Order: sequence, then C-alpha cells, then structure tokens
Amino acid sequence: MSTLPAYRWHFAPDGLATRRQLRAMGLRPGGQDVAAELQRPRRRRDPLVAYLYRIDLARPVRPMTPGRVRALAAAMRARRTCPACRRDAGYCIPRSLGTCVPCSDSL
Repeated sequence: MSTLPAYRWHFAPDGLATRRQLRAMGLRPGGQDVAAELQRPRRRRDPLVAYLYRIDLARPVRPMTPGRVRALAAAMRARRTCPACRRDAGYCIPRSLGTCVPCSDSL
C-alpha cells in the first residue's frame, strides 16, 4: 500500500493543483490518479484534506453540448419545483424543508 505525499496548506510544490484550481485553468484531472494531498489544520478535529493532481497530465474541460445543457436545465427545474404545490419556487428548494417556504409554513 503506497501512501500519498502530504503537504501543509500553502506549501504544495508547483505543478500540482486541486480540482477547483484545475477548473479555473480550464482543465480537468482526466482520469489521472491523485498525486498528493493538501492538509489544512483545524482546531479539535481531523485536518481538512484536498487532493492534488498533476497539471501537466490534466486535460481540457469538455465543452457543453446541447444535450448536456438541456439535462442541466431539467435538473435545475426539478430542484426549483415544489412537490406539494407543483409551482416553480424561483429558488432551489431546501432539502431540510422538502417543499417551498409557503407550503412549509402552512404545515
């Protein structure tokens, strides 16, 4: 079993990036294995861990196709539709409530 190299927050070497950093560069991990981990200390709890990927092995982000745009729009529409009154709430319905705010208040 091999262990990953671990770096403290802000001390990762050049050439490694998190998923979010890759995305900001227009890249994605592209199937590569995690190269290292970044540990951010936390008080009284285990440290936060972010995985690092090699930038030189990253691939460009795939372009949005019309089918993916439609699928994303349908998913967001489903998150905004209240299951009780079947109306578009105009915002993503909180999972803690399960319904829009007016329907939740009437219960």
